[in-house]
Amino acid sequence: MFKTSKLMAAFAVAAVASSTVATAQDWPKAKPITFTVAFGAGSSTDIIARVVGQKVSESLGQTVVIDNKPGAGGSIGAQLVKRAAPDGYHLLVISVSYAVNPSLYANAGYDPLLDFMPVALGPSTPNIITVHPSVPVNNIQELIAHARKEKLSYASSGIGTTTHLSMERVKIAAGVDITHVPYQPAQAVGAVVAGHTQVSSTSMPPAVPQVKAGKLRALAVTSAQRSPALPDVPTMNESGFSDFDDLTWFAFFVPAGTPPAIVERLNAEINKAMEMPDVAAKFAEQGLTARRNTVAEFNTYLRAEIPKWAKAVKDSGATAK
Repeated sequence: MFKTSKLMAAFAVAAVASSTVATAQDWPKAKPITFTVAFGAGSSTDIIARVVGQKVSESLGQTVVIDNKPGAGGSIGAQLVKRAAPDGYHLLVISVSYAVNPSLYANAGYDPLLDFMPVALGPSTPNIITVHPSVPVNNIQELIAHARKEKLSYASSGIGTTTHLSMERVKIAAGVDITHVPYQPAQAVGAVVAGHTQVSSTSMPPAVPQVKAGKLRALAVTSAQRSPALPDVPTMNESGFSDFDDLTWFAFFVPAGTPPAIVERLNAEINKAMEMPDVAAKFAEQGLTARRNTVAEFNTYLRAEIPKWAKAVKDSGATAK
């Protein structure tokens, strides 16, 4: 009886292994690939998914379906893909919220290190701190001095976003109080342009056109290096702060258990797509930049980002339901 049980177990393991090999060999011929986008149509995440998805589709000769599943800062989409079959036909396309949400929400519904396999880090953009032209400051240090004399408020892309957390890091480091006013991402820049707040902390894409039009004054970007989109704007580190490299990044994941061979192939296809001149140009229009990365490199980066944003969430006191 014992020998029979061991034999049956061996057959079961062999069957699973055989099925995995077959899945990897058949991929991507069996059916369309679904990119589940964790944010709504027209969002930066959606634009990236559609641009990359089209190139991956053309390269693999297989349809890529874009399925928008917004909600709970990206957690709804993540939970759906977490439950999907780990067969290479289900990808999650999400922003840096992937690394933030497990600390921000009491229950984000997924474990960022256990429930998914990282595929590729997509493009990223710094956050940018801007002011209405009527505010008499030209840099971050002048903003801090002004905030000590007058009551100011700032718009961000929402509670717990990196735009919110970046500005909270500035406030904590400088010891100043600037009131946070959360907006939907598309409305945050408009709030300061209209004068509803004096300051904004947003991602680059919506802010760059307004800065170039003279409707906003840019004070600093939160990346370690200056942004090619606004090369004259200094970094936070150049502005008297240290250890700032806060990016709004976008990335691709698959459910845990997806065959490694498929993960590596997807990584290669996504990298190839991002390096195409027309894709790079499209990203540049949005203030986004991308660089080639391996699965291992992205995994290392992700494991540093999760505790970094967990600390920022804790220090800021931010919470979301």
